[in-house]
Amino acid sequence: MAKFIGAALLAASLLAGCAANDLSKPPTPIGDFRLGYDIVVADSAEPVGPSRKATADEWEAAVKKAVDADIGRYQGDKLYHLGIAVNAYALAVPGIPVVLSPKSVLVLTVDVWDDTAQRPVNAEGKRFTVFEGMSGSTVVGSGLTKTREQQMETLAQNAAAEINKWLVENKAWFTPEAVAARKLLPPVTKAEVTAKPPATTPPAPAAPATN
Repeated sequence: MAKFIGAALLAASLLAGCAANDLSKPPTPIGDFRLGYDIVVADSAEPVGPSRKATADEWEAAVKKAVDADIGRYQGDKLYHLGIAVNAYALAVPGIPVVLSPKSVLVLTVDVWDDTAQRPVNAEGKRFTVFEGMSGSTVVGSGLTKTREQQMETLAQNAAAEINKWLVENKAWFTPEAVAARKLLPPVTKAEVTAKPPATTPPAPAAPATN
């Protein structure tokens, strides 16, 4: 993981990073989708390289808030749940010369769960590597211009935008035909559920909406 993050940070010094979505605008349509639960687990998150420290609770709260705000904009009728595991992070530290200014990065893995069919939508978790993005405050290293909390908020918002983009790219998952096909598959076994990482353990079926 450390080598992976190191290579990612090097790439970030050469490329512009992600950007958060404009939440004042409607989201890009993806079909009949409404966010149910977003279960965020950061117990195994590793700080890599020179980094400010953040607790699992802090990461879980930051990512959940950003995902709720972004992906929670969809107002379809069918519920889908997200399992999100925070794998690793680096929060740029202050006091480093500009020529060596570190970059902040967040690595997480995401699964989608179909509440109607009570089974996972994607066969394997999707790994995301998210950066703060390029701005005046990050060119010199956000450790010099942002607080730890601001870095986490930016990374979480950019992560939510990347997850949203991934869902848009796979909107075929949310068509009536795809839902019907999943309902015909054999039930998920207990062994399959327990083999999943904690963030992707399915929630209990959601209670039906009442008028």
